[in-house]
Amino acid sequence: MADNVAEQQTQDQRTGPDKNGGNQPGAPAQGQPPQRDDSKKKRANPRRKRTIRIVVLAVIVLAIIVAIPVYAYYSVRESTDDAQVDGHLVPISSRISGTIISVLVNDNQPVRAGQELVKLDPADYQVALSQAQASLASSEATTTESQENVPITTINTTSQVSTSGTQVDQAQAAVASAQQAVDAARARLTSANAALAQKQANRVKAQKDLARFRDLVAKDEISKQDYDAAVAAADANDADVDSARADVVEAQHNFEQAGAELQESKARLATTVVQQRQSEQVRARQEAVSVARYKQAQAAVQQRRADLQQAQLNVGYTILRASVDGVVSRKNAEPGMQVSAGQQIMALVPLDDVWITANFKETQLKKMHVGQSVQIEVDTYGSSRKYRGHVDSIAAASGAKFSLLPPENATGNYVKVVQRVPVKIVLEPGENRDHLLLPGMSVTPTVLLNSGTNNAS
Repeated sequence: MADNVAEQQTQDQRTGPDKNGGNQPGAPAQGQPPQRDDSKKKRANPRRKRTIRIVVLAVIVLAIIVAIPVYAYYSVRESTDDAQVDGHLVPISSRISGTIISVLVNDNQPVRAGQELVKLDPADYQVALSQAQASLASSEATTTESQENVPITTINTTSQVSTSGTQVDQAQAAVASAQQAVDAARARLTSANAALAQKQANRVKAQKDLARFRDLVAKDEISKQDYDAAVAAADANDADVDSARADVVEAQHNFEQAGAELQESKARLATTVVQQRQSEQVRARQEAVSVARYKQAQAAVQQRRADLQQAQLNVGYTILRASVDGVVSRKNAEPGMQVSAGQQIMALVPLDDVWITANFKETQLKKMHVGQSVQIEVDTYGSSRKYRGHVDSIAAASGAKFSLLPPENATGNYVKVVQRVPVKIVLEPGENRDHLLLPGMSVTPTVLLNSGTNNAS
């Protein structure tokens, strides 16, 4: 079109009027069309149109050829720049209160697991350890004594019960003997009463014979000698009766005495039976008390052992050690500083265990799943260094749900916002061998949606 305009201007200059208003020499008359120029335009315009069409078609074809591989490339990839390196921050804190006497590490110093970091003054805890050891020794001695008292108490109580049983047997034998004595005294009393009755009968007979002999001697029918013999026999029978009465009194006294001894033996038997029962009850109680004291002493020993173990642990806690391999960060410990239990004095960053947290839009998760390969570009190193990884897991909720003030779409005016869901990406083994990835670095991960789960660990 620029060529047509230039040619038209040239033609106008050739055929334009002169200064006087007339036509220039050689120019056609006014009102008559230039026949030769029009024919040239007719021949040039179709050629230019074909050229333009060919160029436009070529551009379209070239754009399609370029767009197909570009679409094929980006259609199987999802990328985001809302991602960073994450890792563990292991706090180092004191488990006891104390005074720092030395700090053995500096900020940003790599340490190994078990390496000493800080030392606390152990003097107070060593004293407590000595006290715990002494208390344990005393408790063990008390336990030994209590253990020895258990069989001694058993023997003593058994002996007491046995003695009580013997006393009961002796009391029962005494009761039986007293009963026999009562029976014997009763028999002697009965015999004495019978002898008295016999003597009294003999005396009555002798008195009657004496009365007859007195009448006969008065009549001189018998001799004085026979009369005297009758008198002597009567006196002898009187004496026998008196003796028999004395025997009855003595037998009665013996019977009563035997009865009293029987009652006394029965009372002693009842006492010994009660004592035997008490001994048996005391035996069970004393043995139970002895065993309880032994168990109490054993429990005291266990308590003292626990105190000793705690004291030993406290002495060990005076040295703070690294729990994992890592780099010292945020050190806040100086010699002479007083620390309390649970106070954090530094942190360890284990660079061997880092991962990527990528916050993908929810619209990017349609084809994303665990195990897909990921290419990671770190802002610090640019495109010169790329890391390999794979999708480890996808969060169960969007990041907004875990925020301090989650959105309440049911209240106020609702504005739809595309949410982001955290995706954890784990590096392949050996990718961070040089520990150049630090927690907090910004990265750009690209998930290969057409990759499988072979790279998942």
